[in-house]
Parts: sequence; structure tokens; C-alpha cells
Amino acid sequence: MSNKQNSDIAIVVLSGGMDSATALAVAADKGERLALLHFDYGQRNRLQEQRAFDALAKRYDVEKKLVVPMDFLKIIGGSALTDEKIPVPDEMPKNGEIPPTYVPFRNGIMLAIAAAWAEVIGAKKIYTGFVEEDSSGYPDCREIFVGAMEKAVNLGRRPESEVEIVAPLLHLRKSEIVKLGTKLGVPYKLTYSCYIGGEKHCGKCPACRLRKKAFIEAQIPDPTVYSNPAGAG
Repeated sequence: MSNKQNSDIAIVVLSGGMDSATALAVAADKGERLALLHFDYGQRNRLQEQRAFDALAKRYDVEKKLVVPMDFLKIIGGSALTDEKIPVPDEMPKNGEIPPTYVPFRNGIMLAIAAAWAEVIGAKKIYTGFVEEDSSGYPDCREIFVGAMEKAVNLGRRPESEVEIVAPLLHLRKSEIVKLGTKLGVPYKLTYSCYIGGEKHCGKCPACRLRKKAFIEAQIPDPTVYSNPAGAG
């Protein structure tokens, strides 16, 4: 316990989904002093994500946490996650195609806010659950973007407060993430992935499809309840 108390604070950007929950478990496994950061940007599944965030914070016994409202992303629009006039597709995007569920520069804004909080609380690391190898094709989940953001935030802060952006899942496939998280004891039952925002996962949207595929390929049962029992894998 004393080693953990003497270690630097690490912020985990936690949406409440399976990827960010696994990143949280990685940080916890490394003995980091945890601070959890969550964003409410008017997304369709905001209530379910907030519930998952609270449950994970309680499970990992994290007292330092911050929920930041970003309603301006809903006002800006341009995404199926923030504008209900834009339908959430059932099919996965084609290679190289930016899906309608992409929220313009969302991850960049989140990392900038995380960097600001890090400077205030003295955090030296920011953990994210970004996945480039097996994701929905979002441009702000790529290694080149993470590196550029780390350089940018460190150019605009006090020299003694440099921060590292850690993306431990970046080049893992979703099934590998499930295996890693299971090994680390991630309570996937508490996580929420569905874009639609129902009480149960719809099992049809791209996020649900990726999640189901991951658990099936990992040969690990998904404890999440789907609205369609036949879709639970």
C-alpha cells in the first residue's frame, strides 16, 4: 500500500465500455494511484455509460473522480451518437470509411480536458481505452493521433508537469482485450457498449457487433444481457 501511495497519480478516461474498463484494470494492475474521468456529451447512451462508470469506480474503490459535461458536442452535432436524426447503422463500416457514429474530434477534446485535470492534480499519466487494430474506424483512435496529442498537450503546459498518454490496448484485437481483461478480473458485467442506449444491449449496432465478436473469438461468455437472447453469442 505504501508503494502505491508514493506513486504518481494516473488518470483513466473511463466511458464505462469494455475497452476503457480493461484500460482501468491495466492501470490498477500496475499499482497506479487512480483518478477516473468521465464525459457526458449528450450521447444516446449517456445514462447507461454513467451507470457503468459509477459501478466500476465503486468496484475499483476509486475516490478521486470527475464527470465533465460536454453538451457542446451535441450542439455541434454531426454524429449519430449525438443527433437522433442520424440513424445508427446496423452494419459495420467498410475499410477506410468513417462511420456516422464518429463524433468529430471527441477524443482530442477529451484528452485535452484530461491533460488539464492532470496538471491540476499532479497526474503523470493518462490511460485511454483507444483501439486502432480492431475498432470502428475512428481516426482519433490511431497511434499517430495519440502521439501528436501527447506532444501538443506537453507543449502547452508547465515544464514540470509533463504527462504521458498511455493506450495499452491500441494494437490489440478485441478478442485479445477480452482475454486480457478476463485475466485481470475486469467485471465485464458492469460495462456497457451499446450505441442505442437501451436498458439492454441491442446486439445489432456496430459496438454490440464488435463486442459479441470479441467474446465469441475469445471463447469467453459475455455476462452482458442482450435484448435479443439469440444474439448473446
